[in-house]
Amino acid sequence: MEQKKNEVKIYEQGIEEFGWGSIIFGNLAMLIWIALGTACCWFFHPVASWVYLPASVLMVFVVLRRLVCVNCYYYGKRCPIGWGKLAALMFKRGSMDKFATSIGVKLAPATYGLLSLIPMGFCIAAMVQEFEVAQPIVLVLLLAISAYSGAASRKKSCMNCKMRYACPGCAIKEKQP
Repeated sequence: MEQKKNEVKIYEQGIEEFGWGSIIFGNLAMLIWIALGTACCWFFHPVASWVYLPASVLMVFVVLRRLVCVNCYYYGKRCPIGWGKLAALMFKRGSMDKFATSIGVKLAPATYGLLSLIPMGFCIAAMVQEFEVAQPIVLVLLLAISAYSGAASRKKSCMNCKMRYACPGCAIKEKQP
């Protein structure tokens, strides 16, 4: 069967809707990631944390949901982290053929990178100014959750995702059949 030019190739073996356990765990991990980043910023200066916290929550739970999830197969469904359902509560459905080229797919890696890099920089600067025992502990925890979210969790999610062939950020690198 020949595929139309604008038709998105779906990974048919992917999971239709993910379980609540992975959704709850994924969202808890994201909230812990943001909380650790906020703590790192606080070590540097409280104002930095009060800028980081709402900016992070807004980018992760609203802006990226509008820019990415509205064009995803999982819009209105339980994706690995449940954001397809969240996007459907807030925004009108987009078009799957725009998923791979959307600004959100390009913005997401930078957002998640900055979610870690900014607080790491603030925490290191705070340690140079005035060392506290909690600083390296929080920094290591932030590094750990960043590594987990950016590698292990992402790979597991991508392995079972229906959008794996269409997603430029997919952690599973294989050719479409």
